[in-house]
Amino acid sequence: MRKRMSIPSSTKAKAAAADEAWMARALDLARQGQALAHPNPTVGAVLVKHGEAIGEGFHEYDGRDHAEIVALKRAAQKARGATLYVTLEPCCHVGRTGPCTKAIIAARVERVVAAMQDPNPVVAGGGFRELRKAGIEVAVGAGEIPAMRLNEDFACWMRTGRPLVTLKSALTLDGQIAMRAGEPTLISGEASRKEVQRLRHASDAVLTGIGTVLADDPWLTDRTGLPRRRRLLRVVVDSWLRTPVHSKLVESAQGDLAIFTLQPPESAKARALRRAGAEVVSVRPRDGRIGLREVVRELGRRQLLSVLLEAGAELNGAAFEAGIVDKMILFYAPRIMGTGGAPVARISTRTSSRLPALKNISLNAYPPDFAIEGYLHDVYGNHGTRRHN
Repeated sequence: MRKRMSIPSSTKAKAAAADEAWMARALDLARQGQALAHPNPTVGAVLVKHGEAIGEGFHEYDGRDHAEIVALKRAAQKARGATLYVTLEPCCHVGRTGPCTKAIIAARVERVVAAMQDPNPVVAGGGFRELRKAGIEVAVGAGEIPAMRLNEDFACWMRTGRPLVTLKSALTLDGQIAMRAGEPTLISGEASRKEVQRLRHASDAVLTGIGTVLADDPWLTDRTGLPRRRRLLRVVVDSWLRTPVHSKLVESAQGDLAIFTLQPPESAKARALRRAGAEVVSVRPRDGRIGLREVVRELGRRQLLSVLLEAGAELNGAAFEAGIVDKMILFYAPRIMGTGGAPVARISTRTSSRLPALKNISLNAYPPDFAIEGYLHDVYGNHGTRRHN
């Protein structure tokens, strides 16, 4: 009987470290696909042979080829016997392109290291099974946490049909977002504002309320200068259609402004806003106001996977009451504002008692500010991925 050779623990540790290092490179590549891949997942891939990268790629929706195929084409014949590092399970179905698993098998790749299982139920482990059936070694789990965070919006959309909603707000140390309700107040420092632009770039839409529009007259644009497949959709909740035609939002509209309202689509104000370039979406009232659940469902139907909620206390409170907030990012400035300011959300005691505590909390510094990030809902539906060795 042939005995299995035991690998020294030091060798295993080196191999695991190498897997993590190459996966970190694949994750860096995947991030280059942010704002370019949706509604597909954001994926990066690296082919490695004899300790050297022989092919790399990331997915762009308009480029069609998945990250694995881009890497395989660049490696060509060198792919035989190589290891493929990929941030998401290779697909095994026919969609806009053929199955990546068949291309990997045909290229004679020897080993596949994937960060996570695909949350798409059409794949969900099937890609791994097909590769193993073909005799390819498969390992799952290197870089899993950053990979899951990179595609948490895709996972939410796949599971629920609606986008991941992240509430972002800037606060003082005593938890206030403005000196007084309706009064614009600059709180965050430059580093925090730069991070907010990065968050906008990674989002498909930004959602605000008419109160913020009237108080701040914001642009709400992605000013990173990085490429996008689709313009960042700016969404305003405006029950009585008070958005000024000469606001910055409307005057800069280029098919990237949607105003949800209770007013009829043929009202004079609705026609004026449409002539100025805005889309006016009339919805039925729910308890006398716009139902935020219907707003985010409509955004999901438009294949928007991630929404950044940048609003005032009223809309933030309504979002909590509607249960649409999945994630929070709160930027704290080292300031005390004192009494009379506006809170991050106006909610009833009944609503606040139902809100779950933030989970998976992380703390990040944007000197002189800091940010707390955490989750109200498990966007992977409490099952996440399972590790396979």
